[in-house]
Parts: sequence; structure tokens; C-alpha cells
Amino acid sequence: MNQRHSPPPPLILASSSTYRRELLERLRLPFTVDVPAIDEAPLAGESPSATALRLAREKARAVAARHPGSLVIGSDQVATLDDGQIGKPGTHAAALDQLRKMRGREVIFHTALCLWDGRTGNCMLEDIRTAVTFRDLPDAELDAYLRIEQPYDCAGSAKNEGLGIAILERIDSSDPTALTGLPLIALTGMLRAAGVTFFQD
Repeated sequence: MNQRHSPPPPLILASSSTYRRELLERLRLPFTVDVPAIDEAPLAGESPSATALRLAREKARAVAARHPGSLVIGSDQVATLDDGQIGKPGTHAAALDQLRKMRGREVIFHTALCLWDGRTGNCMLEDIRTAVTFRDLPDAELDAYLRIEQPYDCAGSAKNEGLGIAILERIDSSDPTALTGLPLIALTGMLRAAGVTFFQD
């Protein structure tokens, strides 16, 4: 006699990021996207890790409030150099300035992940730390890279999943997808803990 299993709760990605959506698609789970509307500015005296964790949680909570009973994924990334936060450049000039400051240096990326279980109100949180060393390249190469890939919506001004890998010297992380924006190793662990099944006969 076959046992009846209750259907899994709806899975929602609380993000406007195309990078996070593409990463989540790798898991082959049905999901929808709902964009949270929150203030993403860091608080005074807040550490980079604390900022990332708080924003990931607030994104998930804001979307969960609109979708009771769902599993909601929130994520946020903060890049840091010399204890200062590095945001998304937005423009070519700002991106070139970022890369000039980071060349030959190690930059720490904090990628925070939250899974909010709307069935219970439980919230799982984790900060995945990635250390990235940038190559010491001349301005002309950095400028040329930016004109080709235009990573102006990426903190750190480089797409490691694209041509940006050519300006990086080293990446140290427990989760290779964290730097792109959604740590799938951590996420699959959280989803399993919430009862999500990935492989079925």
C-alpha cells in the first residue's frame, strides 16, 4: 500500500537577481520569484557579516508575510576590503575605481542565506565567507574587461562565472556557488532540513 505524502510547500525566491534565479534553477525544484521591497542600507556600526545576515532575513520575512505557508529563500552579499563595505558600482567609472583598489588584494565576500519556513515561522540563517584575491593588473586591462562584461550590478565589479574569472587569482570558499550569489550547498542542506526531497524514484 502506497503511503500518501503531503505536497511540499511552495518555494519562493525573495530576490530580483537573475544570478540567484539561474543558480536556483540548477536544483530542478519548482519555484516562483517575489521581489522584497526593503531598505538595504547598512546600519551604523554594523559589521559586514551582520549586514548580510540581517538583509537576507528581512528579504525572506517580507516575502513570507505575503505568502503564508511557503518556504522563502532570502540572500544578500556584502563585499569587504580593509573592513569597508564594497557595494554594487552602478557605473563604469565606479567599477574601475573598485578594481583599482582591489588589484593585488584579498577581498572578503559575505554571502548570507536565509530559509524562512512559513509553516512554522522557523528561520535558518548562515553566512558563507569567500576570500577572493584579485590579480595585479594594469588599468588598461581592467578597463577593457569592464567594457566587455559590464558587471555594474555586481559587488566587486567582476563576474566570476564569466570573463571576470580572468582577473581573479584565487578563490577560497566552502561553497563555490556562494560568490555568484546563492550558496547552493548551504541551501540544499536547509531545504533537506525543511523536508524537501531532491531525488525520488
